[in-house]
Amino acid sequence: MSSKNMTKKQIQVFFERLKEQRPSPKTELNYQSNFELLIAVMLSAQATDISVNKATDKLYPVANTPEAIYALGLDGLKDYIRTIGLYNSKAQNVIKTCKILIEQHQSEVPNTRTALEALPGVGRKTANVVLNTAFGQAAMAVDTHIFRVGNRTGLAVGKNVLEVEHRLIKVIPKEFILDAHHWLILHGRYCCVARKPKCGECIVADVCRWPNRFEFGANKAS
Repeated sequence: MSSKNMTKKQIQVFFERLKEQRPSPKTELNYQSNFELLIAVMLSAQATDISVNKATDKLYPVANTPEAIYALGLDGLKDYIRTIGLYNSKAQNVIKTCKILIEQHQSEVPNTRTALEALPGVGRKTANVVLNTAFGQAAMAVDTHIFRVGNRTGLAVGKNVLEVEHRLIKVIPKEFILDAHHWLILHGRYCCVARKPKCGECIVADVCRWPNRFEFGANKAS
């Protein structure tokens, strides 16, 4: 049984609660510059933030600019990120991206979707994270957590990530849009988990439209 769409009032309550729980949400990737953020997000595809942080905590003190990472070369970079899944292809993309940033963008991370998605290894999701987190744009990166939360709760029901992304941008109140990505991903990572969601502990269970939430401990009086 699929979830029904949340009402406008329910969506307002949903985000008010998430904001109250985490007033200043942020990514769990470690970074100190837009470039470090870009590289960390590129490395995080099909990998955990924890594994990426372990690698970049060693990499960034040695090389944290396009020039410095490019100077490491492919094998040199691999030495730092080989503990991350798909490190071979990721290393190739990072080196190519550094070269493009140096030659075409004065070593700065571009702030447009077109320019970001032209970088090797940067797809729509990565571009959205950078546009939102680095440049404060109303972009919504939909990963597996957000796709699950959107569909399960009825916040944004869609058959694919693009449908969910467009739905989220449409229904999220403007006052919450800039932080919504972080709230949703953290809620999906720690509460609305895939196999055994913690509905009994969920602060938005009463506005959630998932029919099975009561089986996982949500209050039936809500």
